[in-house]
Amino acid sequence: MSDLPYRYDVEVVGLLASPAHRWDGRPDPALAGPVERADRIQVRAGLGIVGDRYFGQPAHRDAAVTVLAAEGLDALAAELGSGPLDPLATRRNVVLRGAEVEALRGQLFSLDGGEGAVLLAGGRPANPCAWLDLALAPGAHRGLRGRAGIRCAPRTDGVLRLGPAVLRSAVRLDAARAGDAVRPVPRHAAAQPPHSPAARESR
Repeated sequence: MSDLPYRYDVEVVGLLASPAHRWDGRPDPALAGPVERADRIQVRAGLGIVGDRYFGQPAHRDAAVTVLAAEGLDALAAELGSGPLDPLATRRNVVLRGAEVEALRGQLFSLDGGEGAVLLAGGRPANPCAWLDLALAPGAHRGLRGRAGIRCAPRTDGVLRLGPAVLRSAVRLDAARAGDAVRPVPRHAAAQPPHSPAARESR
């Protein structure tokens, strides 16, 4: 796609289509049941993921697909000393390795796992919820702030599957920063030119 000039080789390491809210009214992890996992998911433009609870819901059409960087969970596990964490326990639909996902807020990007590119419009952050302290580890709720993924609107139909994929983006990405948390920009820094020292530090 000519309007997505930057190409990156990534890996889809997790896919989820959840027909119901796994944690709704279930404070005990044992009651929540096993985490759903998929080898492939079908995406529909303007609707979401087939079989997911948000599919076709008007309130979620601009946020029907959530995408997470696996590196964010790696960094969190190191910080908490918890051992490996299951990224799908975060309830994100697509987990990528090798992509600076948080930099795709407000940006168009596509994913192609071999069955054609799926175009997504990155939107607002997928903020972590308090359940993550139970689903992942104590401290996960706070620790994932700024790196819990993004909510996206699907712009084209297609299929995503586990394994190698090509991500095309409208903006440059830095895989070395995939696990970094993005902090809110302070008001005084928002007025700084984008390449000023203050603006760079606020990211």
